[in-house]
Amino acid sequence: MKEYDAVVIGGGPAGMAAADVLGDHVKTLILDENDMLGGQLVKQTHKFFGDHVHYASTRGFEIANKFIDKIEKKPVDILTSSTVIGIYPQNTVAYVRNGHEDQVKYKKLIIATGAMERQLPFINSDLPGVYGAGAVQTLMNQYGIFPGKRFLIIGSGNIGLILAYQLAQTGVEVRAIVEALDKIGGYEVHANKAKRLGIPILLKHTIVKAIGDESVQGAIIAEVDDKFNVIAGTEKEIVVDTICISVGLMPITELTEQAKCKIAYIPELGGYVPVRDERMRTTNPDVFVAGDLSSIEEATTAMIEGKLAAMQIVEDVKKIDLEKEISNEIKTLAIFRSGPKSLKIRSGLEKMGIVTPRIEMPKFSPLPNSENGKLHAVIECTEEIPCNSCESACKFDAIKVGENINTPPVFDPLKCTGCAVCVTVCPGLAIFMEKSDESPNATLGIPYEFLPLPKSNEKMWGMDRDGNYVCDLTVKRVVKNPNKTYIVYVDLPKEFVDVVRHVTYPRKENPFVCRCEEITVDQIEKVIDSGITDFEEIKRITRVTMGPCGGKNCKMIILGIISKKTGIPISKLSHGTSRPPVKVVEFSAFLRGDKK
Repeated sequence: MKEYDAVVIGGGPAGMAAADVLGDHVKTLILDENDMLGGQLVKQTHKFFGDHVHYASTRGFEIANKFIDKIEKKPVDILTSSTVIGIYPQNTVAYVRNGHEDQVKYKKLIIATGAMERQLPFINSDLPGVYGAGAVQTLMNQYGIFPGKRFLIIGSGNIGLILAYQLAQTGVEVRAIVEALDKIGGYEVHANKAKRLGIPILLKHTIVKAIGDESVQGAIIAEVDDKFNVIAGTEKEIVVDTICISVGLMPITELTEQAKCKIAYIPELGGYVPVRDERMRTTNPDVFVAGDLSSIEEATTAMIEGKLAAMQIVEDVKKIDLEKEISNEIKTLAIFRSGPKSLKIRSGLEKMGIVTPRIEMPKFSPLPNSENGKLHAVIECTEEIPCNSCESACKFDAIKVGENINTPPVFDPLKCTGCAVCVTVCPGLAIFMEKSDESPNATLGIPYEFLPLPKSNEKMWGMDRDGNYVCDLTVKRVVKNPNKTYIVYVDLPKEFVDVVRHVTYPRKENPFVCRCEEITVDQIEKVIDSGITDFEEIKRITRVTMGPCGGKNCKMIILGIISKKTGIPISKLSHGTSRPPVKVVEFSAFLRGDKK
């Protein structure tokens, strides 16, 4: 049986960061059940927050590739497609690879198995078409498979918000994001990216039922009260074919339990978690943890925890003094966790006896307004989240964040040269370029991550922060960037320069004629163009007027479309046959006697 100084279970951001450090000092093995290292990173196409030491402004799958390149150059044994099935006495790890069980021994062990998605009980939740958000990301971003065309997302944490944006990038329809709380769970900048695309976020709502026989064909959602109880009478139906559940993660603790590590229920950290110290050592002195297994956080803190655990192992095994480096990592973790978004994590860690020092946020003085007529950045990032990408990218000291990277950026337009590098690095797409002078039109630079790319002189629509049409505009130029965040510069009326925040190609408006059955003008016109002009025939084919209103809202509109397409006056058209009941009633109203 092979023996290693250190074995790492899990090849996600925490495990790879640990292996990167361990490979320089001790004999190391990393095990992962997937066919490549990277964990959740390999399916993340968005740019990450944080600082540049920890790959801020780099897309998740690119971070995975960078780690893999580094680890493969070191004397680290890598076993992918290897499923760890248990931890046994005498520091033994058992795993299955290529259909065969094998075992290795360790002096020190890092368990970085991550977390799994929480489930949500609702009627018909077992229908095909109900997915975890991570599963949809895997299908879509790793394998290019789209499970549906119309999506409903349950949960407004970062995963749900990011998924909504990624789905919209592919061209499918996201009907809504539903959140039971009275506020958005994820970062505001992620929510803003979704809202600019016209994706509604419905707060204080939940899913009641998935509709369908053999697969999802719709969903019933409803409002909830302060105790998360459904408010009767608020139910409404949404036509979707895919429901994505994104209501949080919970750590996977089985292996730490088998390794005789103490487990505690700390809801602020995600549920049941292994008890450990600030250096990631569990109650078993030979076992360390890192990443989402230790607390549900961001990939950046997972990387820091992985490094921290690895440094402590190097100290233990090789007796190398790394106290200075370890102290620096602990301080870095404290900085990342010092913002209001990490309040739950801090309180959860205190239950383990780990106190995170409070790091004050600097206060910057107000800065002067921009010079008139000068191209300059506009920063719409006011939330205290851990990121300093814009400050790091600006070579002209026009943006200040300070030591505490949770501090919202402060911008000095007088120092801005208009280079727009900050626009392309911002993970939240929260920076724009603007130029306005005495002329009636202005220039706006908008971050853009969709295909096809607009071309110079193309006419497009300007959309506001909620995805509503504002005005027509003209593309002046498109600046490409290697990280795939492009800038579309547009010419638009000056009064809309602070309103427009997204551009889209003009699309033919296709409004609903029959809202009950969701039948559009296009659908009616196609039936008429096929040669069917009789109202009753159109009704049978499309189901118009068969909804709760009985045609009261749509009959005249449909007759108007027929008249326009055929040239026959409405007075000469048959308007169909009226059938009882003329109003919606329950079937029980027709029961007789004692029949039930």
